[in-house]
Amino acid sequence: MIILFSLVLLIFISSAAFLVIKFKKIHISTAAMAAVMALGIVTHGVLLNVLAVSGFGRLLSIVDIGLWLAFLLSIAASILKGEFRKIHYANPINRFGIGTWVAGSSICGILIYKQFGGGVAASAVAVLNAGLWLCYMAISLRSFIEIHRSGMLQRVHGILLLTTVSTQSLILLFNTVFEHVPVYFNAGMMIIGLSFYLVSSWFILKRYTAAHWDIADDWNNTNCILHGALSISGLAMMKSAIVSDQFVAVIWLGTFLLFLIVEIIEGYRLAKRIRMYGVRSGVFTYNVTQWSRIFTFAMFFTFTAFLKVPALFSIQQTIIHIGIWIILVLLIIELVLSIQVLQKDHVRLPVLEGERAGKSL
Repeated sequence: MIILFSLVLLIFISSAAFLVIKFKKIHISTAAMAAVMALGIVTHGVLLNVLAVSGFGRLLSIVDIGLWLAFLLSIAASILKGEFRKIHYANPINRFGIGTWVAGSSICGILIYKQFGGGVAASAVAVLNAGLWLCYMAISLRSFIEIHRSGMLQRVHGILLLTTVSTQSLILLFNTVFEHVPVYFNAGMMIIGLSFYLVSSWFILKRYTAAHWDIADDWNNTNCILHGALSISGLAMMKSAIVSDQFVAVIWLGTFLLFLIVEIIEGYRLAKRIRMYGVRSGVFTYNVTQWSRIFTFAMFFTFTAFLKVPALFSIQQTIIHIGIWIILVLLIIELVLSIQVLQKDHVRLPVLEGERAGKSL
């Protein structure tokens, strides 16, 4: 009975979300699936695994899977209308946002398996998602080359790191829904993910060291994926058990240090934007890339919660007790901003962060 009710509710939510997207003429950006990623990791990593809020967690799981299906329908509609290339492929940097489709599908596959016992459905999602990942890898490699050759280096940002996030999300998905995953698969995927991390970081570092830039307008929300990509890598290492707990602890310490550096920059940026644009325009304006911050915070929180190193226990508990409230507050703020956007008669979400239609945070 519960499964039937969940299925009916899922169909209702996904249908309603798609109809809202269609009739309010909301142009879904390529990275919109970041909202699914963020809500999914908050649900699975924070509410279910740490707070053990099972009832509400299951409801949020249905909502997240419903949004995922609605976004997939929107992507399918763009293909049928002949708009896919213009919206999702024309810009080499924007193409990296397709990584949110892979990572979003991974977290939904995990939710289907963990919350609803849908082993067959989750396995199907895993196999199809692996195919999507292969396509995304080909697209990403071509995009890296185009960016390098076309002089677009001054526009790159943390969206490139979705290559790592999507790769490691597959490790988490496969090791959740399949009983036996070959070591060479886990190790190979980990190497690929970390290799993309090094390449992406090199592009981002070169962008911010090669030219003058202003922190208020040129530091992108997605740069927080610098630590988020390491967090999901560490979590994938633990889930696949391909390295020792001591090695994972070293990865966690590096991630924690990078987290502090990036968020100190974010704090300075926040203060400067408030001085320049005020609180409303400088902070509380919706942009799809803001979901990446919630995702990276929740991912670091989840990585920390699953850490198994007694020497770090006190730091671990402090981060958990403080971080859980920060994540929930950020999520509530983002949901409010999203609702405000939906109340408009015609909504155009920016394709890339920095477009004046959605300049924010």
